[in-house]
This record gives sequence, C-alpha cells and structure tokens, in this order.
Amino acid sequence: MQPALGPVLAELAPTRRALLVTLRKRGEARAEELAQELGITVSAVRQHLSGLAAADLVVHRDERAGPGRPRRSYALGPAAEALFPKAYGELTLELLDHLAEEDPGVVRRAFERRRDARVARVRERVADLGFAAAVAEVARVLDEDGYLADIEPTEDGAGFLLREHNCAILAVARRYGHACSTELSFLREVLPDADVRRVAHILSGNFACVYEVRERSRERGRIVDAGHDPIP
Repeated sequence: MQPALGPVLAELAPTRRALLVTLRKRGEARAEELAQELGITVSAVRQHLSGLAAADLVVHRDERAGPGRPRRSYALGPAAEALFPKAYGELTLELLDHLAEEDPGVVRRAFERRRDARVARVRERVADLGFAAAVAEVARVLDEDGYLADIEPTEDGAGFLLREHNCAILAVARRYGHACSTELSFLREVLPDADVRRVAHILSGNFACVYEVRERSRERGRIVDAGHDPIP
C-alpha cells in the first residue's frame, strides 16, 4: 500500500522521497541498508542523504564498535516531521464536537481561556513598547504562531494594517465562530491603546484576515476614539 504523502513530500524527487519514507518506517538505517531497499548504489544514497542533511531533513549518528571507521546510521531530522500528513485539525474538531454535545458553553469558555493565555504571554513582550513597536511585536508573535503575519502603514500614515495571510486554525474557525471573535478581542486586549477593526476576513472569501490598527489620540488627558465622542 502506498503511504499517504503530504503535499511538500509528494513534490520531492522520487529517490529523496523514497529515502524519507523508508527512514520514517524504519526509524534508523545505514546507507547500505537504504541502498539495498531502494535498489540503488550506496554512493547514490549517500549523495541524496547529503542533500537532505543540508536541508535539516536527515540527521546521523556514528557508532564505533571497534577499530576502523565508525558505523553511520541515518534518521529523520526534526524538520522532516512537517512533511508527513497530520490530522490535528480533524482531531481538534472531533474533540470540540464531543465537548459541545456535553456542554454547549464549554467550547466558548475554552476559546476565551485560550485568548486569556495568549494575552498574558504577549503582554509581557509588548510591555513598555511604543505603539508602532508594539504592533510590530504582535505581528511577530502571530507569525511565530503560524499566521504568516505582517504589517504595513495605512495610506494616511495614522496606523497599520496587520495581515494574517494564513489562518493557523482554519478548520476550527470554519465551524466555530468563537475562534474569530476571540482573535479580534485578543488584538484589542494586547493593544489597549489602539482601535482595532477587522477589514478583511478569510472566511468571507478574502486572501487574508486584515486588521486596521490605529492609535488612539489623547487630548487634555482624555482618550478619544476615532469617530466617537471622547471617553471620560
């Protein structure tokens, strides 16, 4: 039976793909063993392994059992893990569905707790930063979390457009609207001196979720919301 392959793994050259799949199945193997299984020369195997090692997809360890050259064994590197299919989205949805059946409110509370934990973590990173630096740091955090985030100034230069080009929890967001609402409240809580509104949404057919982030102006010690009356 042919193994299910992730899209990136499927696009690799056949021999390199076969080497990675074989190492996934065996856990560890020597070049001679890989050559025998794939039906190619040991020299060709070593050449491909060298390229895979350069991309951090393969690692090796040497074992010295006596005089002479050590025995070198190869295994998948940490970077190779992302090449193989994962079912995290399906599992998460299944678990959330079970929880919702038991208690419809528990999913909403779970998203709120996730938001609170993210807020606490990010507030430490933006503490004492100015407005522009804080927005940039929030984008950096989102990018680290898999949202492929970036920022650019608005046309009038009075704020920023924060873009999430990838929804790291898209499968969940499609079924549970709490995911999107807590994302917006997360941004408002970690940027308390800003007005944040969503101006584009992946779930509405856009290519990115885009948030307009504008700093509130201060007049005579009062915070003024853009387009709203001063807040006492």
